[in-house]
Amino acid sequence: MSSQTHGTQHFDKNKRADIKFNAEAMAIVQTIISHYPPEKIKSALLPVLHVAQAEFGGWLSPETMDYVASVLKIKPIEVFEVASFYTMYNLVPVGKCVIEVCQTSSCWLCGAEDIIKHIEKKLNIKVGETTKDGMFTLKTAECLGSCGTAPMIQVGASFHENLTYEKVDKILDKYKSEGKQRNYTDLDYHNTI
Repeated sequence: MSSQTHGTQHFDKNKRADIKFNAEAMAIVQTIISHYPPEKIKSALLPVLHVAQAEFGGWLSPETMDYVASVLKIKPIEVFEVASFYTMYNLVPVGKCVIEVCQTSSCWLCGAEDIIKHIEKKLNIKVGETTKDGMFTLKTAECLGSCGTAPMIQVGASFHENLTYEKVDKILDKYKSEGKQRNYTDLDYHNTI
């Protein structure tokens, strides 16, 4: 795989040799694949990328994307095209908790911009940055589908809605005290209104 396929990221054959789903993740991947006819296996790509991102540190390295391509028997460029299109996939290392602040019309009108500034100040980072301790990365997102309970953030699979500064502080403190990686595949997700 060429580095051009992955933009500016370098592909390391030695790292690629070490990339492999653990038994539990592979069982999940095989279950996902089983939902599609063999000639439509590429349809499993999005959920398999979620599993890969959760399994390999919260982001998709060139080596991880190459591995996913081999599992699905598709071309590596097909994986990269999808992973680089959707903002829910991280192509660079991120913090354990990626905070996605919705900034579409409803959230913006209800104070999302102020929530972003509050999070930036509290965590001492800007949008697109990760805290020094590697705990949080702050991102903005376009429409997370919770317009009636704006403003809102998503952390992994969890939605947090009707935000105030106080709610945001409690949410961030809770995630920091847990200290664990949050993913879209989390089964212990929770929504706060």
